[in-house]
Amino acid sequence: MRNKIRIGIIGCGQIAQQHLLNYAAIPDAEVVAIADSDAETLAATAAKFGIGETYSTLQELLDTASLDAVDVCLHNNYHADAAIRVMEAGLHCYSEKPMAGSYADALAMLDASHRTGNMLHIQLALIYSDETKAAKSLIDGGAIGDAYYARATGHRRRGRPYVDGYGKPSFVQKDIAAGGSLFDMGVYHISEMLHLLGNPGVLRVSGRTFQKVELDELRAQAGRYSVEELGCGFVNFANGALLEIAEAWAIHLDSFEGSFIVGDKGGIRLRPFSLHQPHGDIDVSGGADLDAFTYRTRKLRSDDNNTDPLQSSQMHWILALQGRTELLNTAELALNTMLISEGIYLSEELGREVTVDEIKERSITRRLPV
Repeated sequence: MRNKIRIGIIGCGQIAQQHLLNYAAIPDAEVVAIADSDAETLAATAAKFGIGETYSTLQELLDTASLDAVDVCLHNNYHADAAIRVMEAGLHCYSEKPMAGSYADALAMLDASHRTGNMLHIQLALIYSDETKAAKSLIDGGAIGDAYYARATGHRRRGRPYVDGYGKPSFVQKDIAAGGSLFDMGVYHISEMLHLLGNPGVLRVSGRTFQKVELDELRAQAGRYSVEELGCGFVNFANGALLEIAEAWAIHLDSFEGSFIVGDKGGIRLRPFSLHQPHGDIDVSGGADLDAFTYRTRKLRSDDNNTDPLQSSQMHWILALQGRTELLNTAELALNTMLISEGIYLSEELGREVTVDEIKERSITRRLPV
């Protein structure tokens, strides 16, 4: 019999509700305690999920609850303070994306993990998708050869938090959220491409950010909308590869063509999934049966209980805490993603391409106390 992993959650807002549903589907995970400063939200969440221990602060949770790990479900600029305190309290930490509000704060989180010896895992959902797992299998098998160019894209036509009708104003306030579309959606697509490229070192970044699409005046004033709705950039890596980024919360287009990665022997488009290879004088393009791929890998590559360690971010986390799989390098991927996003912001500010050293030197803490 394996011991269940005892989880505490700090923050009971929108994303925590999804985390709680995910944990409920994992037999070896048990959420035993939650904390939130909003008493009404705290009580409603506890009742909905049958959680007996509730606390108004993170410190109360750390001081009182018997836990293996804490899941941080707070707004971006609160991640670093919470995660560092969790790890310094002797617990492992799972944190929502983005890793933090700045590269400097994200680096402090990773340093705390190394210093304390406690695991740090960042929610990067797309690296567990069927498309990404299939692409990684092909890339690792040499199907596309030397990867040298990739594109990471995310599209919403008018899907800005709060100002377009959903979520709270804190999602679009820079002092709390730190960023807009790049931190909300771009994290997923950039980290996915970094994962497929092997997380190469960054050399230089250039980019632009925009807030142009008309919005409701009352929502704009009430929300203090101060983050980008469109972030675009180019990233030059130390291994010679190039990554192009376009991430839109709002743009007057029906869609983007989607993320892809190409090498000297072939290319892969992620959604819809397709593989493109030359065979002599024939250019071959085709899709794949991802359902069959997922079924086969789960049956043939999983443990004795048919538990796929890459089934989801939280399943992977629980298995890693139990010592049943090696934790993916999500903290390093998320840190590099932060570096790139902050590089785009700095490039916009300075009006030119910036080096990795400039990004690191100019990054400041945006950490807010929990």
